[in-house]
Parts: sequence; C-alpha cells; structure tokens
Amino acid sequence: MKKVYLAGPDVFRVDSVEWGRYLKERCRQAGLEGLYPLDNEISNAGSSFDTARAIALANMQMIREADGVVANLQWFRGKEPDSGTAFEVGAAIALGKPVWAYFPDHGSLKNQVETNQNGLDPDGLLVEDFGLPRNLMMACQWAGFSHSVDEAIQEIARILK
Repeated sequence: MKKVYLAGPDVFRVDSVEWGRYLKERCRQAGLEGLYPLDNEISNAGSSFDTARAIALANMQMIREADGVVANLQWFRGKEPDSGTAFEVGAAIALGKPVWAYFPDHGSLKNQVETNQNGLDPDGLLVEDFGLPRNLMMACQWAGFSHSVDEAIQEIARILK
C-alpha cells in the first residue's frame, strides 16, 4: 500500500487528533496509508528546543517514508500557507515525491492580496502576477491542486497507482 504524508496546519486544530483519523480513513478508502504528523510519538524529555527538533526530525522521516504528499495550503495566519507546510512541500519535491495541494478557491495570488495601482501590497512589495493560486516555487512544481481534501486524496491515489 502506497503511503501519503498528510501535511498542513491541521495539527493546530482543536480537533486535530480526530481530524487526522478522518484524513487517514479517507486515505484508506482510496487505497493509501495516510501518515499524519501527530502519529509520531515524541517524548517531552529535554528542553522545548529538543522537543521541537524531535518533532521536525520525525516529520521529515515520515516524508522520506511516504510515496507522496497531500498538502493543505489554505491561508494560515494571513494570506499565505503555513510556513511549516511550505517547508514540507519543498522537502518532498526535493526528494522527488509528488505533492498534491488543496485549498479553497480564491483565484490567483494577485487577486488574493490587496495591491495598489502599481501592483504593490500594503508593505510596498510587488505581488507576483503569473495567474497562479500560490507562489510560483510551489505552483510550478507540485503535481496539481484541488479545492478539497477529498479531491486531493483521490488525485494523489491516481498518481501513485
């Protein structure tokens, strides 16, 4: 059975354990084994940094073991994806693993971010305008994207078969 790492800020949800079970069940129904970050057993021995590092290393090991990644790239604490999830997407792509992203449809990045007549955001920075829904470094290298997790799981299952 092909393994899929379930990346996203879902681990911060109040119902994160139950949500992880739901995602893993959806994977099972698609003929996949879902690897959810909260499945890692991390001891809290040592400092906060030691615990954080153990979590990061365990998640990277899951990504290495996975055949592909389903990534929740919805807005998180602003109008960008969770930075940890973005890192995981980049790591998976660097490891040659297909990544299927999902997020609500908000149009192109240019349409999502407030800009002035010169295409600058409120901080005076240019917003890229390639018609892509996320930054080009992800959008040009992922296997594809959907607007729901169910679609994303079905698509990664199709790719991995």
